[in-house]
Amino acid sequence: MFREEVEAFFRQFQNELCQALETCDGGATFQADVWQHSEGGGGLSRVIQQGNVLEKGGVNFSAVQGQLSPAFLKMLEMPDPAFFATGVSVVLHPHSPMVPITHMNVRYFEAGNGKAWFGGGIDLTPIYLDLKQAQEFHRAMKAVCDKHHPSYYTEFKKWADDYFYNVHRQETRGVGGIFFDRLMATDEITMEERFAFVKDVARAFAPFYTTIMNQNRHLPYNEQQKQWQLIRRGRYVEFNLVYDRGTKFGLATGGRIESILMSLPKHASWEYNFQPATGSPEAKTQEYLKKDIDWINVQ
Repeated sequence: MFREEVEAFFRQFQNELCQALETCDGGATFQADVWQHSEGGGGLSRVIQQGNVLEKGGVNFSAVQGQLSPAFLKMLEMPDPAFFATGVSVVLHPHSPMVPITHMNVRYFEAGNGKAWFGGGIDLTPIYLDLKQAQEFHRAMKAVCDKHHPSYYTEFKKWADDYFYNVHRQETRGVGGIFFDRLMATDEITMEERFAFVKDVARAFAPFYTTIMNQNRHLPYNEQQKQWQLIRRGRYVEFNLVYDRGTKFGLATGGRIESILMSLPKHASWEYNFQPATGSPEAKTQEYLKKDIDWINVQ
């Protein structure tokens, strides 16, 4: 069955990614935690903490099935309450404010009536913006997209700008990336071709992020910069708890709470009405937290 092939790839990808991240970090290993879903299936949560680079990170695999509530069915515009869902979700929070937070997710949904689709994305959240790295990141995302369809990068980059956005702050979570959902079969594109794209998105993650880890891991930082990191982490928490679809889906379908909230950092901060000093590196970063920036050609 197609779903079994997809699930098998996601299981293998989780192992490969954890190995790559452990090797790059060089100071900690992922701890595995097997869990079962109340209605069927389950998952494997793998968490790394107090590494050389990574303060906290998770690479979660799940393959679950069940019935959606009528309210959530309507919100997701699902055609049938029965569902099967499998995927891998990744969030990494480094110690250093010089190493960006990152997120990656690839997933497959199948409704009870047989309708199926893929979703996913990758985004980068630097605490201190490095324009060259942001440009290289978007070039890597464009290369993956262009391999499969000429419209993918433009479409999915805009989707990421709109999705990874704290509406109440009127700022993006970071420098965006790509985001896509409900990629179904069409007259032009088969599900096998969608799957090939999703696999390439997954495989692109470790090379670009471990490169950034190695480039930035030894950069010096001070206490003021660490405090800015905690504030930016707070904004990350706000997005994940208020807007993130994966968090909402996990909570609504009886998922395992520790795995769902794996995306939250170990430490974060909220200071009342905090404003970075005019002309500061913090203010410069905040100036770029907006939609529709042409990161490929940014100056």
